[in-house]
Amino acid sequence: MTAHAPVKFGVDLITFYSPSFWDLPDENAIQELSDRDPEAIWRKILDAAGEAGITSLEVTFGPADTDSIRRAFGGPKEFRKELEGRGMELKSAFYLEGSWEPDADRGAIADSAAAYARFIREAGGDVLVAAPPMRTTWNAEPPVFADFDFMKNVADIAHVVGHASLQEGVTTALHTEAHSTFCTARDVDLLMSLTDPLFVSLCPDTGHLALSGGEPSHIVSRHRERVVISHWKDATGPAPLRVPIDESIHEEHREYFRRVGAGSVDWFSWGRLMREIGFTDLALLELDAVADPVAEITAAREFIERSLTTVFP
Repeated sequence: MTAHAPVKFGVDLITFYSPSFWDLPDENAIQELSDRDPEAIWRKILDAAGEAGITSLEVTFGPADTDSIRRAFGGPKEFRKELEGRGMELKSAFYLEGSWEPDADRGAIADSAAAYARFIREAGGDVLVAAPPMRTTWNAEPPVFADFDFMKNVADIAHVVGHASLQEGVTTALHTEAHSTFCTARDVDLLMSLTDPLFVSLCPDTGHLALSGGEPSHIVSRHRERVVISHWKDATGPAPLRVPIDESIHEEHREYFRRVGAGSVDWFSWGRLMREIGFTDLALLELDAVADPVAEITAAREFIERSLTTVFP
């Protein structure tokens, strides 16, 4: 690795969720393997991440989630020891519990966020990544608008999560998910303005921002002081916003995603922005469930090391 590239490369574990990578028929079969033999899931993922030059991880939903960590290793502290033995670390974990509904029990959300943040801290991480709610399909009846009142409620719950996580020494960062209420330039500007920067930070995802029609560096530049982690992936370009938004929408995104350097994102602008804000220590690479994650992650890492040396200090 050159002295000009990011110090560390990480990966979000969704990158390893393709059935082809596991020689299994579908994602349900991967989860069944995790339920039956969680050690096999983690051994294969950690071996592959190491082979691709990865040293930092972001845990997400199953099959490689916090529950599987407990079953495979015994708990977060034991997981941390396993990672340290491999020259790795946990950086972050995706928070999927709680509710964004106006009548959601704030106390229950605070308790679950604190427990999740405690797990992250004990496993060696320091960021809890949370995704605001998805949009409702444009022609739904009655329509649901991501207006000021809607976003004010999202901000209020983000504050609950952020406050709870900070009590455990973990920072909450909101993730920019395509077709969510936090994906367009306007969404990011509005929700960032409604949240207190002492409690709520930003996790920009370059691929999802590009899918939503924005140029990542332009959007994130306005909120540069809020960035504590970022997901690096590419995309072919904008995806239609007025499409059915249901449980299949995340799979629909996959046809648009590409590894870093193989899509439409302006990586030179992104690299310059990361340099300007002093965020050059970690590039968290990600693709959604690719058949050959080692090859894709390696290609993304090598693109950054080769092509962005002129913009990193």
